[in-house]
Amino acid sequence: MKTLKIIKIGGNIIDDQKALSNFLEQFAQLEGPKVLVHGGGKLASKLANQMRVPVRMYEGRRITDSDTLDIITMVYAGKINKSIVAQLQAHHCNAIGFTGADGNTIVSNKRPTIPIDFGFVGDIKTVDTSALELLLVNRITPVFCAITHDENGQLLNTNADTIASELAIGFAKTFETELYYCFEKNGVLENVTDDNSVIERINTETYQTLIEQNIIADGMLPKLTNCFNAVNHNVSKVCIGKPDMLFDSKSIYTTIQK
Repeated sequence: MKTLKIIKIGGNIIDDQKALSNFLEQFAQLEGPKVLVHGGGKLASKLANQMRVPVRMYEGRRITDSDTLDIITMVYAGKINKSIVAQLQAHHCNAIGFTGADGNTIVSNKRPTIPIDFGFVGDIKTVDTSALELLLVNRITPVFCAITHDENGQLLNTNADTIASELAIGFAKTFETELYYCFEKNGVLENVTDDNSVIERINTETYQTLIEQNIIADGMLPKLTNCFNAVNHNVSKVCIGKPDMLFDSKSIYTTIQK
């Protein structure tokens, strides 16, 4: 079997219908086994505001009370996930939508309430790829939203970047696995105001230097933590950049290495 690609698309692509449609058309044409992981975009917050459910964030992360969990389940696992699956079917890519509860694929623990109570947010405990491997062998593409479960009937909001990383690690036991984080930037930038200042390769040593120089900070820190977690657990390749990196051999992006 060919190399397995785990591809995560960010909220900015989800929020732009034209960008999402273009991406899915190209994604459907990618040869070989593949898994798509998607974030939630702004739709959950928009719906929460319409329903007069307070949107609470802490350092850019959503605090998920029971009402918010209901909304993100409807939006992530329902509206967004099924719309993506339907569009892939239109492009002759047979796909099935997943939460971590489906096939018991991703089990999480509810995050401790200290120092911050994030509510119904999950930290991943185990990944079981056996059901997913059956689908991939039959040329069916799993499409994951950012929801897992605790094996006791509770769904949990879970970071999509982490889901992608942990799936890649799980699959690396049986596949040569590559992980791609697609978002609106060309890659990890040396200067955040210059889209062309892409750092094309980052290893463990240069990563620490970039943190000390405050070049890597804020939201890029947890993303790169997931990247290095993957390469340290036998994922063969991890890349960050615009979706073009999947389809255009001349595109510039960031590759993470040990």
